[in-house]
Amino acid sequence: MKEFEKEATVFGSKKWENSIKREEELYGDTYSSIRTDFNRDYTRIINCTAYRRLKHKTQVFFAPQNDHICTRIEHVYLVESISHTVANYLGLNTELTTAISVAHDLGHSPFGHEGEVILSTISEREYGEKFWHAKNGLHFIDNLELLKDREGKFKNLSLTYAVRDGVISHSGNIDENGLKPRDEYIDLNDFKYPGEYSPYTWEACIVKIADNISYMGRDIEDAKDMGILTEKDIEKIDKLTQNVKINNSSLISYFVKDLCENSSPKTGLKFSNEAIKTMNIIKKFNTDKIYKNKEKELTVRYFTLLITEIFYRLKKEFNGAKTISNLKKMEKIYPNISHEFIEWLSSYISINDKNKELYNNKIVYNIENQDDYCKAIIDYISGMTDNYLLQVYNEFVSF
Repeated sequence: MKEFEKEATVFGSKKWENSIKREEELYGDTYSSIRTDFNRDYTRIINCTAYRRLKHKTQVFFAPQNDHICTRIEHVYLVESISHTVANYLGLNTELTTAISVAHDLGHSPFGHEGEVILSTISEREYGEKFWHAKNGLHFIDNLELLKDREGKFKNLSLTYAVRDGVISHSGNIDENGLKPRDEYIDLNDFKYPGEYSPYTWEACIVKIADNISYMGRDIEDAKDMGILTEKDIEKIDKLTQNVKINNSSLISYFVKDLCENSSPKTGLKFSNEAIKTMNIIKKFNTDKIYKNKEKELTVRYFTLLITEIFYRLKKEFNGAKTISNLKKMEKIYPNISHEFIEWLSSYISINDKNKELYNNKIVYNIENQDDYCKAIIDYISGMTDNYLLQVYNEFVSF
């Protein structure tokens, strides 16, 4: 217990100064004596709009009328809980794992991973870049999410390096045989694909593993509630994993305990061979029975139609410097989406009608560049909740 205490990202540790660096210093804090750097990050994250929207975003199953199906926000809570338990037991910084956990999925699209694939297909076709939610999460917290400062001006979140690193590095395959943090302090925008680099801190490594632990059992329970899995399916997987019952709480308890008992600074964060075997059995079962289930094909086609049509309808209005004027003309036919998209876009371009005295954030897009405009549409769609995206599509088809 507390075996990693000397490895914790705390004041005086070898990575501390790099870990607390921000792109821009925050305004003075009269409560600085009771708030740590990572606690400040946590409060900034839970007060931003992207975090609030997670409660209406699909995790695996699109089921807006079923209160008991896991949404993206519940997944975040599960990751935070698991990360806190492991970090606390091992002697690492629980404030850092908490901040990373609540931020790690801010870049997720509506309609879960299916929505992510659809947006990536469009972005690759339009401007040659892949869309993936961890990279988008870094983009959101660095460039798009805004909070008012004490003078009432909107500014970027400017989170610490350690939290930003935890967001961009949480996706991609994990090494169950011994995950360790990297030593290099790199530009986080250098990530070209998920999992290209290991996380910078042990705490971020924990969140990466907790993300995997959190969904295995919950996805099975949701699939059963949705009618995709039967009692016989559960009985079959139970027989294959005799060392643990197939339900969410049992699986989380089993993997957390195994991880804590088998990890060390020398060998890394790792599971026993038995736990790895069990995990692989469950992952294969979930992939075959849930993620690749033919019953989901209809919803995937539906999501593709919605996202694609919205993208190309907004792209149609591009006309260089006259793009905003074109969007304003749209308000006569599509008043809600036109107005809301203009309001959102105007916060991130240099030529806008907004009161500049209220905004002190980064300029993100050159409205006269078509690739930039297409990126703006992708960003806007990726931030939508499931229901809001449906509302936008319905407005476009109800003129």
